[in-house]
Amino acid sequence: MEISGARIVVESLIDEGVETVFGYPGGAIMNVYDELYKQNRIKHILSRHEQGAIHAAEGFARITGKVGVAIVTSGPGFTNTITGLANAYTDSIPLVVISGQVSMSLIGTDAFQEIDAVGISRACTKHNYLVTKASDLPRIIKEAFHIARTGRPGPVHIDIPKDVTAEIAKYYYPETVDIPTYRPVSKPDEVQIEKAVEAIKNSKKPLLYLGGGIVSSNSSGLVRELAKITGIPAVETLMARGVMEADNPLLISMVGMHGSYAANIAMSEADLIISLGARFDDRVTGKLSEFGKNAKIIHVDIDPSSIDKLVNVDYPVLGDLNFALSEMLPKLLDIPAEQFANWRETIQNNNKLHPLKYFKKEGILKPQEVIEKIGEMLGDQANITTDVGQHQMWAAQFYPFTRARQFNTSGSLGTMGYGFPSAIGVKVGDPERISINISGDGSILMNIQELMSAVEHQIPVINVILNNNYLGMVRQWQTLFYDNRISETDLSAQPDFIKLAESFGGIGYRVETMEEFENALKDAIEKNIVAMIDVKVCRDENVMPMVPAGASLYNMMLVEEK
Repeated sequence: MEISGARIVVESLIDEGVETVFGYPGGAIMNVYDELYKQNRIKHILSRHEQGAIHAAEGFARITGKVGVAIVTSGPGFTNTITGLANAYTDSIPLVVISGQVSMSLIGTDAFQEIDAVGISRACTKHNYLVTKASDLPRIIKEAFHIARTGRPGPVHIDIPKDVTAEIAKYYYPETVDIPTYRPVSKPDEVQIEKAVEAIKNSKKPLLYLGGGIVSSNSSGLVRELAKITGIPAVETLMARGVMEADNPLLISMVGMHGSYAANIAMSEADLIISLGARFDDRVTGKLSEFGKNAKIIHVDIDPSSIDKLVNVDYPVLGDLNFALSEMLPKLLDIPAEQFANWRETIQNNNKLHPLKYFKKEGILKPQEVIEKIGEMLGDQANITTDVGQHQMWAAQFYPFTRARQFNTSGSLGTMGYGFPSAIGVKVGDPERISINISGDGSILMNIQELMSAVEHQIPVINVILNNNYLGMVRQWQTLFYDNRISETDLSAQPDFIKLAESFGGIGYRVETMEEFENALKDAIEKNIVAMIDVKVCRDENVMPMVPAGASLYNMMLVEEK
């Protein structure tokens, strides 16, 4: 059949299995929105800012494992997406973002709301397209979804001029994709698998280093099986929280700048680091020259550019984790149950020496105990999203995660304002579970307009604001490393969050005790509407342990009683 380019976009999304899109209309994308209006198979959720739309699509993608989709207009509509695109790119989140563009004849003329969207997005997308013919749209959209979800996942951008959306063309959605220059490796080399297996068998102090690639590849079950049959202890990155269940005796904790003492010491003392879908970024390695000095390194990753990027890898295994682990597991069944018993005992002793802890203070709520209370009340029933800052680290440290995809946060880019719109996408993708956004009083205001989106579409996200009237993490650094010069981080001037929530049509609570918090959370769950719980917490609490910037992992600052 012959239809308009705009309708081709919509029909292609339907044929791709898309049921939900997030977005914000405008002049250059109006033809596509007109076609969305005419159909009832795709639900469109109107965000109140294009950044919110991208973050919502990210949350949807993270919780479902599907490709998230967002639609925006040209010019500022598109430039507002850049932070979200960069966040998805650095965290390997599969997105397809469709933007409108001025008509072909106007490109390069400084027309109203014209911007070089493809040029701008090149640095923060896995691939991008400028569509010049409507007949190319089915192929391009098919390719975009394929590229977004395969290999190392990531965002793909499609820029469509307005006259292309009006052009009539024949529609046929292709069943297959053929991109000669894009051939991600899935099946790893057998020789490299054998070498890695032999290294594991010959090690005395091996450590599983678990990254977000496990979540992306849906291989957490195989990782848990690997730990079980070998008895090898594990540490998780921020992006991997939930890969191992919280009560698994082989899980030490999170590793890195705010990782536990036992996890960081284990990383420093291991003789073999088995990296599964993890990058060796600065927040994990600490001082690079001191990292893993005693260890050989196995690195299993689908992204060839990540291998040997920062550390020299002894046993590179390029390929999909599911293939790699499926090959490795049968070859490791003969490892004696007690081969690594002494190593596990050493780790347990270190954990007893300096466990993750905080000190309660009479009459003052500590943020850590609020997070523990959420975990105690909801556990697996909740999906946890965070913004960025101290609250993010406390959530990673103290929430009892039980499954992959339960924890949703901005990792590599560290995007404040990510939490609330992303939690909306999470709730859309997993409506049966409670969506909790743990935020700070600084972060929550960065995309506060999404209260309207959540209320309008009846998406009952519960925002728990750990309110210390500070930009807490920056204040912590100023206190510890800048002689307590508190420069522009005091947020004593803040809105009334209860009135703010109510003005949008939600519900708000202000709490200062644990009893009040528990009652507020129960009430918010029962009412099942958009909620903000303003929790007054200790102002000067620090996230500990902490590895100072440039220090070695074993040079940690530990928690002190105040």
